[in-house]
Amino acid sequence: MENFKGYISLIENTLARQDFDQEPIELYQPISYILSLGGKRLRPAMVLAGCDLFEGNLEDALLPSLAIEMFHNFSLVHDDIMDDAHLRRGKKTIHEKWNANVAILAGDAMLVKSYQYLNQVDKSILAKVYEIFSKTALEVCEGQQYDMNFESLSSVSEEDYLEMIRLKTAVLLGAALQIGALIGKASSSQALALYKFGVDAGLAFQVQDDLLDAFGDPHKFGKKVGGDILQDKKTLLMIYAREFAPVELAALQKENLAGDAKVQAFQKFFIECGAETKAIAKREELLKSALNALASADAKNDKVKTQLTNFAQWLSHRDH
Repeated sequence: MENFKGYISLIENTLARQDFDQEPIELYQPISYILSLGGKRLRPAMVLAGCDLFEGNLEDALLPSLAIEMFHNFSLVHDDIMDDAHLRRGKKTIHEKWNANVAILAGDAMLVKSYQYLNQVDKSILAKVYEIFSKTALEVCEGQQYDMNFESLSSVSEEDYLEMIRLKTAVLLGAALQIGALIGKASSSQALALYKFGVDAGLAFQVQDDLLDAFGDPHKFGKKVGGDILQDKKTLLMIYAREFAPVELAALQKENLAGDAKVQAFQKFFIECGAETKAIAKREELLKSALNALASADAKNDKVKTQLTNFAQWLSHRDH
């Protein structure tokens, strides 16, 4: 994925030129810290890809791409506080390294910085870009609230679960591509098609994440498999298991298994009741929908279109 490596290099270089050595240092140092922890930079890369797909000027998309990355990291900082997470990308979270008040304020500042970076787009599309970004930012918050609501529910429907992951994860990917396309002078309909591509690819990514958590290779996945099972999370696999074999699922849950025994029992159950098969089918359905949307965008740059096709296939079939 040669183009994507180039996009990420441009983003890293642009980030390195940003000046966070400001006063008060207690506000800006945590921002510099979280951004220095790295990450895949996939979301800002989508802004550049969306622009490049319509042969736009990548320089015009660089600072707006940082808006997407800054917002993504803002959401991570606040998520870490809510989850009381101690590590982010293998390093201490901001609230762990400093404290919760510092983390909240740094996150707030990052959200404001996002709008400052976004303000660099051409004035002819600025209102539309602000509309897309603000809608998406609110949707991500809605998705997080739905996710928290699910913790207290005894069951969740497939429709509700897919809507939650659409809001929490997929819409930001779609918005990054849509904003990039508009910067690249795509039409509104072309940019909207690219948004749908990003959303459906993001949904396929999350379904694959559920599958990996239950069945992945821990050496490739990078963490112990079965975390969702141990925490009784209402993943798509659990939703399908309840749909196909509710009595058997209830009986299994009453056994009060723990540790590896619980993980192995649910792995076997997901396979035998057909939940794994249906989750795989849903993943493939979402991938197909994403690729159809990409085809309908009528892209100018076939090389980038191929790269985005490969990207969607990688997202939905990755092993880590």
